[in-house]
Amino acid sequence: MVLGKVKSFTVSYDCLNDSNVPVFASGDSVSGRVIIEVTGEIRVKSLKIQAKGFAKVRWTESRNAGSNTAYTQNYTEEVEYLNHRDILIGHERDEDNSEEGLTTIHSGRHEYAFSLELPQTPLATSLEGKHGSVRYWVKAELHRPWFLPMKTKKEFTVFEHIDINTPLLLSPQAGTKDKTLCCWFCTSGPISLSAKIERKGYTPGESIQIFAEIENCSSRMVVPKAAIYQTQTFKAKGKLKEVKQLVANLRGESLSSGKTETWSGKMLKIPPVSPSILNCSIIRVEYSLMVYVDIPGAMNLSLNLPLIIGTIPLHPVGSRTSSVSSQCSMTMSWLGMALPERPEAPPSYAEIMTEEQRRSLEVTSARNELEGPLFAYIQEFRFQPPPLYSEVDPNPDQASRTEERRSDACPSR
Repeated sequence: MVLGKVKSFTVSYDCLNDSNVPVFASGDSVSGRVIIEVTGEIRVKSLKIQAKGFAKVRWTESRNAGSNTAYTQNYTEEVEYLNHRDILIGHERDEDNSEEGLTTIHSGRHEYAFSLELPQTPLATSLEGKHGSVRYWVKAELHRPWFLPMKTKKEFTVFEHIDINTPLLLSPQAGTKDKTLCCWFCTSGPISLSAKIERKGYTPGESIQIFAEIENCSSRMVVPKAAIYQTQTFKAKGKLKEVKQLVANLRGESLSSGKTETWSGKMLKIPPVSPSILNCSIIRVEYSLMVYVDIPGAMNLSLNLPLIIGTIPLHPVGSRTSSVSSQCSMTMSWLGMALPERPEAPPSYAEIMTEEQRRSLEVTSARNELEGPLFAYIQEFRFQPPPLYSEVDPNPDQASRTEERRSDACPSR
């Protein structure tokens, strides 16, 4: 659209990623250009930019104050994260229409660079929700004498990084529940559910391995299911507004009475979703995995496992683990080759003793007053090697007799 002699007026970002999508995090430098294309010479008082970031919440509720009276209650709240101003051309004062201090822009395409630093403090992740949003943008204003200001705005995305490689987010999540169905005075058997996942933190695109066991001792046919839910919570004037949305789900096999189903790592993939928002005072985005048993004619048996959707994926440790495993297997195979099936007996003490040590021992023994079978046994023991290790009991008869005596002595058996 041509306004005066200005053909186009846009904001462009210098994207650092391969997808050319302007995505930034707290502490990053946001840079770009304001692009003006004119068909003739124009005179400009100023070219300004303003970068802003807000979390805003808004919803309305209708209330009845009587039989014929109704009113609408508005709930609004706002948190500012970014407010930066800069002047690219001209000066701050542009209210008057004086011809002094004007800048001439000639026909053609002109680019004016800008740069700003996002705050180091944690920022809320960009979000478009049902009752609120988190938005960041850069707005440019072109002021000319005797013309209304021209304005253009372009948003950019902010991700507050969540690293799932922390002990809290790498810890397994598990739970167990059971339920007994009743109908008047008749009670059927219980339905039990236990589920476990490997960790609490995941990133979009990953698959959650679900380990579960469902036992149906009731008289009804039930169906085990699992689903990922996103819960958006908005807060304003002390009130909360929640919106729960289904993100992904799966269904197991129907279970008849007396049957059990086991999930040994059933996969549920996380689609592209917004990461969790946990540090905003008025908007919160949380996720949970619900493993449940669909019971016809009764409330479902549900088990909720909390999830955190992050931005920094799990570090690849497979190469290191496989390397360690291969080293361990090589070491064990080497040990297996080096160790014989039955170890050889160590040399007897008599073989390693010198003649002088043996004479000294004989003299010392001769001085002893001990004689008879006990002395001979001690002397024989001194010169014998330790017994070989064996997992086969050399005296099985004696061991069985000892076990029989123990059994007779224990009345509980």
